[in-house]
Order: sequence, then structure tokens, then C-alpha cells
Amino acid sequence: MSAYPNQEINFAPLLNPKAKLNLKKHGINFEEAKAVFRDSLAYIFDDEWHSVSEKREIIIGHDDNNLLLVVCFTEINQIISIISARLTNKKERQDYEKYTGF
Repeated sequence: MSAYPNQEINFAPLLNPKAKLNLKKHGINFEEAKAVFRDSLAYIFDDEWHSVSEKREIIIGHDDNNLLLVVCFTEINQIISIISARLTNKKERQDYEKYTGF
């Protein structure tokens, strides 16, 4: 079962400056990052550090190319808005492996 089955994920890749900046900075486009929400082993937790003006969450999981990504997002009215996406660092990979057992 996926973390967010059939959930609408909102972003406009050609219009969203964050999506363009994310692709340039991290090499991950938001379209690829959407796949993480279908990962049945995805690890989700609150992003307390950045949840100032809105509640933000982080999901760590695999995309369709089996890359392990960390995606920051917010959910408003059952619509997910991706804020950023990048490859995991060593500590995040270790946390994911500890959480999932893989």
C-alpha cells in the first residue's frame, strides 16, 4: 500500500519557479518526486524545523528509478504541494534503512 494512494499532487513544473530551481539545484524534477508517494515503504515525518507558516512534512522513499529521495511537502485540503526534492544523504539513507529494515 502506498503512503498516499490516489492523492492529488499539485505543482506546475513549467510555471513553478520552485520546481525549476529544484531541478537546477538538486537535479530532481517534481514529476519524478511524485513517485515517492507511491512507495509502500516510504518513511513520513513532520518537518518541525520548517513548519512555521504552514505544516510541512518530509517523506523519504524510492522513485520509479529506485533512487532514494527526500521530499518536503505540505498538504492543504487533501492536495499535496511539493516544496523540494533531492537525493538522500548518508544519514537519511541510514534512517530509512533503520525504519524500513531494508
